[in-house]
Amino acid sequence: MNQTTSSPALTVYPVLFAICLAHFINDLLQIVLISNFPEFKENYALSYAQIGAITLTFQITSSILQPFVGNYTDKHPQPFSFLIGMIFTLIGIISLSFADSYSSILISAVLIGLGSSVFHPEASKLSYYASGGRRGLAQSIFQIGGNTGTAVGPLLVTAIVLSRGQRYISVFAIFALIGIAILYYIGRWYKNYLIQNERQVKKAMSMELPLPKKQVVTTLIVLLILIFSKYFYTASITSYLHLYLIEKYHFEVETAQGYLFVYLFAVAMGTFIGGPIGDKIGRKYVIWISILGAAPFTILLPFASPFWMLILLVLIGVIISSAFSAILVYAQELLPGRTGMVSGFFFGFAFGMGGIGAASLGKLADWYGLEQVFHWCSYLPLLGILAIYIPNLKNVKK
Repeated sequence: MNQTTSSPALTVYPVLFAICLAHFINDLLQIVLISNFPEFKENYALSYAQIGAITLTFQITSSILQPFVGNYTDKHPQPFSFLIGMIFTLIGIISLSFADSYSSILISAVLIGLGSSVFHPEASKLSYYASGGRRGLAQSIFQIGGNTGTAVGPLLVTAIVLSRGQRYISVFAIFALIGIAILYYIGRWYKNYLIQNERQVKKAMSMELPLPKKQVVTTLIVLLILIFSKYFYTASITSYLHLYLIEKYHFEVETAQGYLFVYLFAVAMGTFIGGPIGDKIGRKYVIWISILGAAPFTILLPFASPFWMLILLVLIGVIISSAFSAILVYAQELLPGRTGMVSGFFFGFAFGMGGIGAASLGKLADWYGLEQVFHWCSYLPLLGILAIYIPNLKNVKK
């Protein structure tokens, strides 16, 4: 690979699109677990709390390790580490297809979570290196792969698994094998990049903070609160929307999965929009508009008819999802030279909040009913008002 191809001044689109595709596969395989909840609930007589505990097990496994993986690979880059993650996911998918009890589903969730914990920090850092300075755009390309995979997953599960049975989950192992091949190609580019740009990579580790340390800490706390509000809310949709629709409107599983697909596809579109806009107008404004701007629609959602619910899900998905790419790149710029650690920490925290949200909301649904939980969650995006305390880094020298 020549120097021009891996120059940090150029946006390396072939690598960005390849890592986008790998992210598509990784997150598609993750959503296979959640998309099978209706079947698992019926086949194994699971409560909402147990459904939430499965999500929590997956999310906590994937979240706890991510900052450590990211911190280690910042200091000791591992160009082919994503392969290990995809292999864990492959084993988890095969295990899930043969799971015959609640405990074996939990074990499969752990394996899939481990795969995610290894994949995300290094893949996000690679996107940063391949961005050529267009960091919001690069992160959005990376993120849209994952969100599209999450959106398509329920449809594929409906087509492949729900009409044939749990054993057909093993068909998704084909996607994991394709992902391994793609990640091997990306790993080769990454290895060449590190060799050719060793000095710049090491220099980045010693860069000074763009703000006083106390202000950096305060800003990070605000960002974490915003991620809490976003991912607790999205956990209510991704984990329970299809069950909510089946319970309240007596939808068929296929129809409920279709609503979830529409929401997740809107999330993918919003993710792509947020990064480039943040490059142009400043990430603070994208973060603010994204979370607080979704609040009117989330508050209306529990009162909507099925038709208007579909419209609101599109609006909520597009608006609220534009925040994460902006938050992640903002945090990377707030802590320069710690790209892997920051990526791992924020992905991990987001997954952890999603998992804790799914588990706690499941328990609340058992106590108070799923419809009541949806009403409570609708107010979480109002926490977006806290974005007023985020400094504008748009004019900070990169």
